[in-house]
Amino acid sequence: MSLALATLIFEWRRYLAAVFALALSGMLVLVMLGLFTGIIHADLATTERSRADIFVLPPKVASMVNSDVSLPARIQPQIFMNPHVVEVRSIEDSFGSWATGASGKQVQKFVDVWAVDPIPGAVTLPPDYPESTRIALMEPGAIAIDQSGLKGLGAKLGDKALVNGHTVFVRAILHGYQTLEQPTVVASRDTVRIIARRPNTTGDTGPLMVKIDNPALANQVAAELNASSHGAFKAWTRQQFTKANENAVMGEQIIGILLIFLTFMAMLIGVGITSQTLRGAILSNIREFASLRALGISMASLRWIVMELSFWVGVAGVGMALILTWLTTLAAGGAGLPLVIRTQPAALLCALLMLIAVLSGAMAMGVLKRSQPADLLR
Repeated sequence: MSLALATLIFEWRRYLAAVFALALSGMLVLVMLGLFTGIIHADLATTERSRADIFVLPPKVASMVNSDVSLPARIQPQIFMNPHVVEVRSIEDSFGSWATGASGKQVQKFVDVWAVDPIPGAVTLPPDYPESTRIALMEPGAIAIDQSGLKGLGAKLGDKALVNGHTVFVRAILHGYQTLEQPTVVASRDTVRIIARRPNTTGDTGPLMVKIDNPALANQVAAELNASSHGAFKAWTRQQFTKANENAVMGEQIIGILLIFLTFMAMLIGVGITSQTLRGAILSNIREFASLRALGISMASLRWIVMELSFWVGVAGVGMALILTWLTTLAAGGAGLPLVIRTQPAALLCALLMLIAVLSGAMAMGVLKRSQPADLLR
């Protein structure tokens, strides 16, 4: 075991503040990034968790975020011309004014309304829907609501409500479809078309969800569809569709500014507290460093010990950041807050924390000038 690691383990209390500073800085950035990512995935959960292997959008639409997406009805038969395509259905969504109570005035909110096809194995039907939910949605006017939205909507299983003035019945409760914005209501396609605020008079459809006979061929089929589209549409694989929605959220100006600000503040706090903690810990052991110099250890070797010490502080900080983020994700899930932590941003943040630790060690090395062997004689 190296001297630096032994020192950190034996005198861990002196370095705990530095470890916590790194961990809390990393957790703050990861949680905020995960929250923004989770919001969009929660809003599009009904679509992203479907059985679709490919999504078809207009050629100039980069995502489903803040986009009014529609396609000509003639596109759907064109998709079927690919021999690997087995099912194509459009995404049907709307918004509505929700009201509960006998007079329709007890609770009033705006809700997002998403359509599914309550047919066994339908491309629009998420596979995690219980069979009882699928059967319940076959009833005209039946809706499903996530557990987290019941209180806000003032509803419970079996209740009656009004959406855009049309009577609906809460026939199923969903789990894992919580949203931070407007509550989501799921119904059959026929029910959604009845309660839609704006009826479709143009014949256009929403984005298309495509199921193919072999999901492993999704990239190939998407490329074939794009080659045959002649610019009329663009096909996305599930992974491309998900990534595009995430990028659209992160590309929002206010969110980008907020994330840059949080990252800058995390670095500032991390470097400040970590460097000062390392400086104080080294200063408290200055006589030990002076003893090493008296034994013939060079200043370069002492600096290397400090850098190695800061490295191990960074490792401990990264480990604690991941643990705290995991615990926060569990707590957020229990409270109905969607958090999605991606591996790539987490890895980049871990590298950033290690860089902060190393920079902090470099800033604390100046105190080694006080480790004069002559001071041992005082």
